[in-house]
Formats: sequence, C-alpha cells, structure tokens
Amino acid sequence: MSENQLPDEQYSLSMMYGTYADILFVLFPFLVISMQRLWDGQLYETLLRPDLSIAAAILAGLAIGKFVLGLVTNRDLGRYKERIVFFIALTLFLVLGPAIILMLSITGNRDVPGFVAFVQPILLIIAISLYTTAVGISNILTRSAPDAAGHGGSHPDSGQDPEPATTRHEPLAIPRRTGNDPL
Repeated sequence: MSENQLPDEQYSLSMMYGTYADILFVLFPFLVISMQRLWDGQLYETLLRPDLSIAAAILAGLAIGKFVLGLVTNRDLGRYKERIVFFIALTLFLVLGPAIILMLSITGNRDVPGFVAFVQPILLIIAISLYTTAVGISNILTRSAPDAAGHGGSHPDSGQDPEPATTRHEPLAIPRRTGNDPL
C-alpha cells in the first residue's frame, strides 16, 4: 500500500510545484512593475492600473486551455465533459470577461473608481484558483484516461506491471493528401 502511495504523492507534489511555477512565471513581470512603482512611491496606483486584470486574463486563458486539454484527452470520459464545460464557462464568466472589461475601462478613462482596487486582486485570486483547479483536473483526466478507456495497465494488486505511458495512447490519425485531392 505504501509503495503505491509514494509515487502518487510524488506525482501530486510535482504537479503542485509545476502549477505554482507557472503562476509565478506569469506574475513575475507584474511583480517587477509593482516593485518599480513601490520605488517611485506609487504602489496604490498599481491597483488602479490594468496590470492585475492582465495577469488574471492570462491565467484565465491558461486555465481554459488546461480545461480544454482535459476535455479532449479521451473520448470515453463523457461523464466529465459537462463538468469541464461548466468550469470553462465559469472561467469566462468570473474572470476573463470581467478582466477584459476592466482593462478596457481602466485604459479608456482618466478617473478610475476606487472599487477597482478591490476587484482586481479578487479577480487575480479567482484566476489563480481556477488555474490550479484546471491543472489538477487536466492531470487527473490525462493520467486516468487509459484506465478509464480500458486500454492500459492492470490493477495495482494483480502483480502485473502496467504498460509504459508511451504505449498507452493511440497516435493521431491524420489523412495524407495525394496529388489527386480537390482543393
């Protein structure tokens, strides 16, 4: 039992580190901008500029990409498709739409309302949460896709080694064009 838990725990830990590394790489340029504004004594103005909405929109786009990856991973995962589509719609509705509206409104107006200083950090926190959820769902579905489809591996207690990951997925079948194909 502990032999099976150790690789799963290591995989989960690696997945968590990779997820937060992605988030840190996205947020790094905005950290540099914020540090420069802090140096200039304009830190509060950072909350009234579109920087945090841009970061939230980037993370929302990445989350949608991960949700779509989970959606198209395996055709046999039909019971999860509605949930994944729900998370895509939730990401669009809660983060991407408001972030784009805020970016356009902030850049188009000289007088930015004070509530923007509270809304933008909340959008960023929601975007980080949805991206983390998207990575988790995508990794769970891509990791369990061969088992759900009945293609790969065996039961862990059977004593048989599962097939290597490289042989579990079927290659994408792309039809070849011949010289006689109509355009």
